[in-house]
Amino acid sequence: MIDRNPLPFPAAAPTRRGLLALAGASLLVPAAARAELVIDLRGGSFQPMPIAIADFGGDGGVLVSGVITNNLKRCGYFLPVDKGRFPEKNPPFDAAPQFQAWQAAGVQALVTGRVAREAGRIRAEFRLWDVATGTQTDGQQYFTDPSNSRRVGHIISDAIFSKITGLGGFFDTRVVFVDESGTKENRRKRLAIMDQDGANVRYLTNGDVSVVTPRYSPVSQDVTFMSQRHGEQPRVQVLNIETGQRQIVGNFPDMTSSPRFAPNGQRVVLSLQQGGNANLYAIDIASRSTTRLTSTAAIDTSPSYSPDGSKIVFESDRGGQQQLYVMSAGGGEAQRISFGQGRYSQPSWSPRGDLIAFTRQGSGGFAIGVMRPDGSGERILTEGFHNEAPNWAPNGQYIMFFRDPGGETGGKLYMVDITGRVEVPVPTPAYASDPTWSPLLGGGR
Repeated sequence: MIDRNPLPFPAAAPTRRGLLALAGASLLVPAAARAELVIDLRGGSFQPMPIAIADFGGDGGVLVSGVITNNLKRCGYFLPVDKGRFPEKNPPFDAAPQFQAWQAAGVQALVTGRVAREAGRIRAEFRLWDVATGTQTDGQQYFTDPSNSRRVGHIISDAIFSKITGLGGFFDTRVVFVDESGTKENRRKRLAIMDQDGANVRYLTNGDVSVVTPRYSPVSQDVTFMSQRHGEQPRVQVLNIETGQRQIVGNFPDMTSSPRFAPNGQRVVLSLQQGGNANLYAIDIASRSTTRLTSTAAIDTSPSYSPDGSKIVFESDRGGQQQLYVMSAGGGEAQRISFGQGRYSQPSWSPRGDLIAFTRQGSGGFAIGVMRPDGSGERILTEGFHNEAPNWAPNGQYIMFFRDPGGETGGKLYMVDITGRVEVPVPTPAYASDPTWSPLLGGGR
């Protein structure tokens, strides 16, 4: 558990609060119904914000500030300033910095902090300074076990990211993925979990069965995935990450695949293959009651709920080629939403509800893109030889996917933002595929 409290302003600092603006970014203030700022995709002058993250004082402080620096750099919206350019080598924590000197060094935001040990716990504190206005815009203190030091760094990163951009945080999260080893002809696939920055990897399955398409619950530490033991039909399972308990979802004699949780975490929607076709079914995890959602001679698969649970987007070849369709979560008539060149698959509905991510195959390559739920506004974010499996961060601003360059190698994970300007690799121990993002961890692991 991590306890947090607002940090009082130092007496020497002004107390006016405000948001910093992203340097050079063209930002739109949305309508009142939408709280977050949105980067204007029409603008071409975006530049990351120069931000200085001072080494935190105290035992373990450098570890925390290092995590913050790495997070803010990787997200692409900030440019951490080299410490050699700092006008104050050790800016004070309990007093205002020398703002004019930091302005002259081209710094727009400054982060200071410290970590102290108290009765077997740590107290971590930080302040976020707006250099241009000479104000502290945020300050918090956190009390927790020393083993949570890296996680405190993620939580502080989220606080800084949200205060400056107006967007929800995503650093205090974990990612489940498929860890792949061995040759392509004899590949071992295990479920693994790590922090979103690639740290703290551990394995959830031992490789005795092959696993694909894991999907995190939006509300708990449960993951659903498809597993297959040699000589047996593939089955959809639910695994609780904390307890290790597993259960089979649905008692079907045929192959089940492509599971996805409902927003409340109480149901799983999946695809059931029967002969040459596949249809969608929703299953209540507790009662095991089953509802058939589609009934066609086509292959309906890869379902994904809207965040309010009212609709489902899925892929189907009912029109002769893989395309995306949207229908009511209870089934019924489906409306096609993809009309571009190529085949569309693996739709994933944004947690904000405003976009659907997808994989599009055509012209010898695979692209990751987004469109609005009605199919309008389609944009390609990244293209490559083999890009697949887009999955959203909980703030709806970033997408993780995997890219396989072909040959005898394997896939690697990447993160791209919804502007398409930011694309960075996500470190993993070996080859990796099928990433799925956790919700924000909140009060504890």
